[in-house]
Formats: sequence, structure tokens, C-alpha cells
Amino acid sequence: MQSLRKLLADVDQLLRGRFTRREDLIEARIQIPIRSLVLAGILLGAVYGVFMGLYAVLRGGDGSTAQLLTTAAKVPLLFLLTLAVTFPSLYVLSALAGSRLLAPDTLRLLLGALAVNLALLASLGPVTGFFTLSTSSYAFMVVLNVLFFTVSGLVGLVFLGRALEGLFAPAAPREPVVAIEETLEQADDEEHADDPETETDAAQPPPTLRVPRNGQRLARRIFFTWTVVFAIVGAQMGWILRPFIGAPGQPFQLFRARESSFFESFFKSLVNLFS
Repeated sequence: MQSLRKLLADVDQLLRGRFTRREDLIEARIQIPIRSLVLAGILLGAVYGVFMGLYAVLRGGDGSTAQLLTTAAKVPLLFLLTLAVTFPSLYVLSALAGSRLLAPDTLRLLLGALAVNLALLASLGPVTGFFTLSTSSYAFMVVLNVLFFTVSGLVGLVFLGRALEGLFAPAAPREPVVAIEETLEQADDEEHADDPETETDAAQPPPTLRVPRNGQRLARRIFFTWTVVFAIVGAQMGWILRPFIGAPGQPFQLFRARESSFFESFFKSLVNLFS
């Protein structure tokens, strides 16, 4: 129970921006614990998976309980597998653009974005449960779940986009330190102005690590490119791991045959919903 409270407290601090403060990102410090993020992702994904699998339980039939349990496992698995596939591409793109984050820090940042995504998705679980109790339309439930996945995914990507902009922001110059050094130097010069043997060296401020002025533009391009890749891979990964809800009239299946694609199936669900 104590570890669960600590885990939820870490998620709360992540949502409030404590682990991704701008000054830490500028200095390439990402202090999000990887273990906590992975556990939080699994827990939050399983919570939404339970609400998502309720449709099969209420429909009844053989395998309804198995569908509920497998859906609770598949939702976090969907996000973790998508991250595993897309992580190398983002790391290489950000490294080429001059990112100061090493691979472990980049992984922490992405896991943080997924935790934000899954936290919102889990908060939408009761809404999914409400519509599961109030409708029997399979097409509606498919569209509703896709909508919730999309909304929560966009929120997670906004979190990641802001973090990338902070990461590629130019480091602020140390103006107070420079001002003090210049004042001391000037006073020293005045004190030894009449002494020809005294030589003064200009005090140089410590070099500050800066990124090119187009760093923000590079961050946006990297973010947009990776967003497209993540969305496509995530959608198709969900199609590979289906079923999540459990179609009426079909027996329980752990995985279905790989046919068609997610986009074609979603379009058919939209047509069936409005026909």
C-alpha cells in the first residue's frame, strides 16, 4: 500500500510538471524514475483495460471473463510495445538535431509522456463504463474507445512537445554573475591604475552551453515527424493485438488473424455507426 501511494504521488507530481521543469530540461536533467513510470503505465493502462473489457462481460457468453483480463493486460502492452518500436527513431532524430539527452534520459522523457497519456485514459475509464452499461452498440463502443485513445494520446504528445521545446531552448546567460565579475574587475582596475607593473586579466564568464537559434524549429520538426510515426505504429499495433472489446457473436480469441488494417476497420465502424 505504501509503494502504491508513492507511485500515485509520483504520477501526480509528473502531471503537475515537477519532473519536467524548464530549468532542468535546459540543463539536460530528467529526474523521472524509470521504474515508477513503467509501473504507473502498467497500472493505469490496466485500469482502463478493465472498463474497456466490461463490454464483453455484460454481453456474456464463453470467454467473457478471459476477454476482460486480456484487455486489462493488452492496453499497457500496446503502449509499451509502441514505445519500444518508435524509441530508436526519436533518439536518433533528437541526437542529430543536437539534443543533450542521452538514451536513458530520452527514455525517461518518453515514459513520462506515456504516463500522462495513460493517466488521462484511466480517468476516462468510468465514462467508458457508463456507455458500456447504457448501450449495446458494438460500433459505437469501438468509435468511443478510439476517440478516447486519440484524445489521451494528443495530451501525452502535447506534454512531450513542451518538454522538447524546453530541451532545445537556449540556456539563459548568467547575467548576475557576469555583472558582479565586471564590477570587481572595474574596481581592481581603478585601484591599480597607477601601478605600471600590475597587469589585469579580463575576467571571463564560464562558457555556457547553447543550442543553435533554430533549436526550437528543429524541436518542432522532430516532434512532428515522430508524432506521425508514433501514431501510425500505435494504431497498427492496436490492430495486431486485437480484440480489445470482443465482437458480439464471435468466440473468445487471444489474437485475431492479421488481415486488413486498423484504418480500414475504423472506417467500416464509422459507416456502421451512422448507417
